Amino acid sequence: MVLFENIRFLDTTLRDGEQTPGVALTREKKLLISRALDEMGVSVIEAGSAITSEGERESIKAVANAGLDAEICSYCRIVKMDVDHALECDVDSIHLVAPVSDLHIRTKIKKDRDAVRQIAADVTEYAKDHGLIVELSGEDASRADLEFLKTLYSDGIDAGADRLCFCDTVGLLVPERTTEIFRDLSSSLKAPISIHCHNDFGLATANTVAALAAGAKQAHVTVNGLGERAGNAALEEVVMSLEWIYKYDTGIKHEMIYRTSRLVSRLTGVPVSPNKALVGGNAFTHEAGIHVHGLLADKATYEPMSPEYIGRQRQIVLGKHAGRSSITLALKEVGLAADDAQTEEIFNRIKQMGDQGKHVTDADLQTIAETVLDIYKEPLVKLEEFTIVSGNRVTPTASIKLNVKDKMIVQAGIGNGPVDAVINAIRTAVSSCAEDIILEEYHVDSITGGTNALVEVRVKLSKNGKVITASGARTDIIMASVEAVMNGMNRLIRVE
Repeated sequence: MVLFENIRFLDTTLRDGEQTPGVALTREKKLLISRALDEMGVSVIEAGSAITSEGERESIKAVANAGLDAEICSYCRIVKMDVDHALECDVDSIHLVAPVSDLHIRTKIKKDRDAVRQIAADVTEYAKDHGLIVELSGEDASRADLEFLKTLYSDGIDAGADRLCFCDTVGLLVPERTTEIFRDLSSSLKAPISIHCHNDFGLATANTVAALAAGAKQAHVTVNGLGERAGNAALEEVVMSLEWIYKYDTGIKHEMIYRTSRLVSRLTGVPVSPNKALVGGNAFTHEAGIHVHGLLADKATYEPMSPEYIGRQRQIVLGKHAGRSSITLALKEVGLAADDAQTEEIFNRIKQMGDQGKHVTDADLQTIAETVLDIYKEPLVKLEEFTIVSGNRVTPTASIKLNVKDKMIVQAGIGNGPVDAVINAIRTAVSSCAEDIILEEYHVDSITGGTNALVEVRVKLSKNGKVITASGARTDIIMASVEAVMNGMNRLIRVE
């Protein structure tokens, strides 16, 4: 029988996220992510590596002084200068990382095993003398000699280390070997041990859960599995595996998982793959008619858990694979009722769009349904006019005039480009009735070729957990974007 006991989570999103190519987190972004992690119930937040730069130290110090309940940690090499910089940041603890495989010892720091043991113990003692909690970590531990690793850990404990960590630095562990290692380490060492897994072979979550089942007391995780190369063990996957499969109460506020995933994705600029477990766009999305028919009878037929448990909702996608059950459920979702003949007509029109290779959005469904049901609903937000100014030496700026509930509103916005600028202007203009609308996804497809190509813009918008998709098709990408966003906003506001 698997037993879990007093498991903690050390989140390394802030540091490992910055190891992801192209990601650089500002002080403000780090604070936003840290507050979300703290509210979710994460035990330790590794806020960065203090040795990196002055700007990084300012960010880490801001997180450390933000009044959070979580322990705030800085990554450190086994170098006293790293510890000194961590102390400047007012952190509670350090993640002190020592190379332990012969490959890393020989090629990275050009020392021998005895030297690494001595340095690790000395720096641990130095950090403890300065009042820090120390988690002594073995880098590339899965390729290290296990007996040497245990002697290094034992030296660290004698020097005052509070916790230990085993790092599968290049993701070479398998669950069977993980179980053997952690049964040994947890029974032979007099300090709690953590697991830090990378996902190079897609086994980070499996290895993390195996380590916890074998005696590890803490898991290193990142939101959305962010991290260098293929990333790290994903917080949402580890937490929900323990909660839902093993029935262990992690203490994490699971209803915040999806919201935090979206926040991290937006702030890092790293999109979540549609087929990503739990938080990917397709995780609770259904199209095939046979699946939706089963869902109507019992949600458990094609869902392992309720999407509301992690703060999201299921979606019904319509297209060529849709069945009549899909149409019935989708109409119910938008508050429309149709008799059998009307449902059949809506079904045929949806199928026709799907056979033509078109994406059937929520807005398309509502338009088709309202046409068949002979319903006309005046848009709450109507475009009157807009102007864009953009260039290589001009900040992209948009001015827009909207009719919002029969009131003319003129607003301006700036952005990273003309599309971003006009969307920001629209969001500001409609803030009175759509303040919390978030642009979750934005896709552009060229339908025809050439510089005058017809383009289709598809967007996914959300408000208070409700998600809707919409599209616009024009030869002008900016106009297509405006059309898509306006369609989506009108539908979303109407649902509210």
